[in-house]
Amino acid sequence: MVIDDIRNNIEAAPYGTLLFNSSYPEYDEEYVGKVLSDLVRQGVLCRLSRGIYLKAKHTKFGLVYPTTEEIARAIAERDNAEILPTGSTALNMLGLSDQVTMTPVFLTSGSARKISCGNKVISFKHGVPRNFAVKGKMTRLLVQAMKAIGESGFNTDWQNAIKKVACRYPEFDTIQQDLKVMPAWIRRELSKIFKYVQNEQLAEA
Repeated sequence: MVIDDIRNNIEAAPYGTLLFNSSYPEYDEEYVGKVLSDLVRQGVLCRLSRGIYLKAKHTKFGLVYPTTEEIARAIAERDNAEILPTGSTALNMLGLSDQVTMTPVFLTSGSARKISCGNKVISFKHGVPRNFAVKGKMTRLLVQAMKAIGESGFNTDWQNAIKKVACRYPEFDTIQQDLKVMPAWIRRELSKIFKYVQNEQLAEA
């Protein structure tokens, strides 16, 4: 039976797995939604938001939830879209800020939307293709973080903090191409930072 196939698949899946009505394309989405809702009532899954389900691990401290980024990336994968954390979300992911926003914002190549997940609202804003032209994973985050800081707020403290991040995640293979598609002031600052990191690594070699 279809319900048995879906239940067996979910039971074999690791904790933290996110599921959608479209997770089983071989079956009708509406029917899959009903099956997943039944599994919520049975305690097998929990509902994060409309049409978004989680196989959560139960501990003595409560349910273990995935991170906001993991939820956002699962939604993006479902929608076949690219996403980029912005603002305080990007700063936090890089370890440049301890601030955790209750409304994380991601740029998306897909449709703009807001999705409520528990006590958080994840906002997806449509981004122009230029935002996704930067290929380095960490460099992408750095660009968004620096946009949040702003040129007028970028000082020596920020420069030193970003140097530390760049030392941990040097992306020399993509940086020259990535620099070409950045805003001018960010290109200028990151050029100096990556040159510093490269010289430091050459000195250690």
